[in-house]
Amino acid sequence: MTAARYVGTRVARVEDARLLTGHGSFVDDIVLPGMLYACFVRSPFARADVRSIDVSAALVAPGVRFVFTAADLNPGVKEQWHTSVGPQSPETPRPPLADGHVRFVGDPVALVVAESRALAVDAAELVDVDYEPLPAVVDYTTAEYADVLVHESHGSNVVGELAGQPVSAMEDVFGSAAHVVSETIHQHAYVPAPMEGRGMIVDHAGPAGELTIYAATQSPHEVRMFCARLLGIPDHRIRVVMRDTGGGFGQKVVVQRDEMCLMLAAPKVGAPLKWVEDRRENLLCAGKSRQEHGDVRMAFAADGAIEAAYIDFVQDCGAYPSPWPVFTAAAVGMIFPGPYRVPRGGFTAKAIYTNTVGRAAYRGPWQFESLAREVMLDIAARRIGIDPMELRRRNLLRRDDLPYRNPNGMSYDSISPLETFEQALAILDYDKFRVEQAQARQLGRHLGVGVANYVEPSTPGYGVYGTEAATIRIEPSGKVNVYVAGGSTGNSLETTVVQLTADALGARLDDVHTIQGDTAVTGFGAGTGGSRSASMTAGAVRETATILRERVRAIAAHRLEAAIDDIELDDSRAHVRGTPSVGISLADIAALAYFQPKALPTGVPAGLEASARYSAEAPSIWVNATHVCTCEVDIETGRVTLLRYIVSEDCGPMINPNVVEGQIAGGVVQGIGGVLFEHLAYDDDGNPLATTFADYLVPSAAEVPPIEYGHVETPSPGPGGYKGVGEGGAIGAPPAVVNAVADALSPFGVTLTRLPLSPDRIMSLLQSREEPK
Repeated sequence: MTAARYVGTRVARVEDARLLTGHGSFVDDIVLPGMLYACFVRSPFARADVRSIDVSAALVAPGVRFVFTAADLNPGVKEQWHTSVGPQSPETPRPPLADGHVRFVGDPVALVVAESRALAVDAAELVDVDYEPLPAVVDYTTAEYADVLVHESHGSNVVGELAGQPVSAMEDVFGSAAHVVSETIHQHAYVPAPMEGRGMIVDHAGPAGELTIYAATQSPHEVRMFCARLLGIPDHRIRVVMRDTGGGFGQKVVVQRDEMCLMLAAPKVGAPLKWVEDRRENLLCAGKSRQEHGDVRMAFAADGAIEAAYIDFVQDCGAYPSPWPVFTAAAVGMIFPGPYRVPRGGFTAKAIYTNTVGRAAYRGPWQFESLAREVMLDIAARRIGIDPMELRRRNLLRRDDLPYRNPNGMSYDSISPLETFEQALAILDYDKFRVEQAQARQLGRHLGVGVANYVEPSTPGYGVYGTEAATIRIEPSGKVNVYVAGGSTGNSLETTVVQLTADALGARLDDVHTIQGDTAVTGFGAGTGGSRSASMTAGAVRETATILRERVRAIAAHRLEAAIDDIELDDSRAHVRGTPSVGISLADIAALAYFQPKALPTGVPAGLEASARYSAEAPSIWVNATHVCTCEVDIETGRVTLLRYIVSEDCGPMINPNVVEGQIAGGVVQGIGGVLFEHLAYDDDGNPLATTFADYLVPSAAEVPPIEYGHVETPSPGPGGYKGVGEGGAIGAPPAVVNAVADALSPFGVTLTRLPLSPDRIMSLLQSREEPK
């Protein structure tokens, strides 16, 4: 019998039946005996001194048990650093509750605890806070030189800065190049907007004061470690359980101030304490992303070859960025050359405080490098007078260029930029589109095509991210349980683990189950982030399954009186190679291992359980893709209609193509939303203007065309050759959409350098347009 092969096939997601029938278990579904509910009192001002807080009216409100202020909770803080950056990093001080001063609209100043959420919300309105409003610094582009300081103790509004080669070192090439193109590219603020907001239940119980935390998180083990440091208690007294989580996208990787308050308050209330943010809180307080600009300068030879690329990058980090943002700012500069041959390069990267919500991670936190580079390449092509696809083709890295070290220190290998580029253009039929575009222009219709190539690091192999554990137990019944840190936030990690394990042990897919997200039973792992889950989990499963596989084969060989090397495993059964009728089921092998240890071969221990830990084999695994978008722009209304969207991705061999394409699609939709619809806007006083989905627009299925996929498979140096795929869609989509719109409007001499591309912005550009060329 041929071994079942699940990896690489489109098996149905094992979690779908639970989630699609409403049987998922999210934080807000959990109800514990005697549970109390929390609601925050939040600042209505972007910057103010807090003169006094009167909680007396709230304390006598129906059902209210406690009202906490900074004086109650903040003294309980022991340490509050995030594992990914370490205790020595210059993290922004984060008081759990604002202590005498608020720094953005939504800053938590008090915590009301009541017998129901509704009662807590009502009582929060009764907390009387006396504020003295102060001038706020809202515009990050001027904050560096403003008189107002967001954090006076820091002494500056510059969080930090890093730099590569200075532009002065490249004046020779910029001075002699045939073409030099310079622009400032701006990206606005938008957010992950997960279906489920943040949420947490902290249950402080037991004679030794054990804590059980139910969290909507991407990293249950990080929550556990952070809580232990925060409260100064041993981590073995803390259990974190992550059940279903409705999207993370980076926003739920680290513990933020709201969750800190729950951890500090729970031991004081004597009952399980729940907080689940609503949509307004999520948009107001969970963290913004993007909001940045770059002064970009590129030099080209007469034939279009890139000779140098430089970016001076600045990002808005709000008042309380989580975690320290300067590393990801520097990543923008380091990856800016992208998947192209760029002999000279440099960058500066600067992070700035403002009186707005803090910056949080979001799918490809460095994605501005692709936006700035790819938009600049289209601008350069038009100015040089060359087709933008041809300009890219002349500069893209080829296989014989690899390994390739870009001028900012990044070393690429195992990528295929030219192959994905050509595949995506072939799917589009680029030449045919240009004919259709010309015909449409004759009829007064304005079609455009945009492309974006990118390369991104996945699977960071250092620090907290560098190892991953798995435990596999073949139960006495022969069924298999796999324990990994997890957990799944919509990225189908459950299905991935089941497929990998079934193939590794030769088990039927239906015989394998996975337990994830519970720190009490899973080995330490960094969770989902950095597009790490597939490769790292595959490594952990491989290391662990190898131990069990050999044990199973040894028992089978002993029982069947055959050589171990002749034993094959498939369909939850061991058999002798060449004679599949001579075999023994995995259930019978398990029964021997557990119930007849004296019948086992010498040296084989009783039971069928193993644990192992995988260590990453490279500092990162590189992924590349090409996105192509076509659109039509109505020049009378400014409306953009997307016509086709194509992605050619090289994420190595695919464990499950359905999962890969689902990850790509989700990121693409978020990227489209970021360009055309979403904007976390503030007024000049720091008041947020988009705190509901009536104001903060997200795309629906009606605005997104069917996504077409192409796949190139270049194995990585990691386990199975797998690469990460979680962030790419959100990286490639924004520049592809911008370039498509720019191409549609090119007859009018319009240059697009500032997002979002809302209808009013497009109409404003067209009002000063030239006549069509």
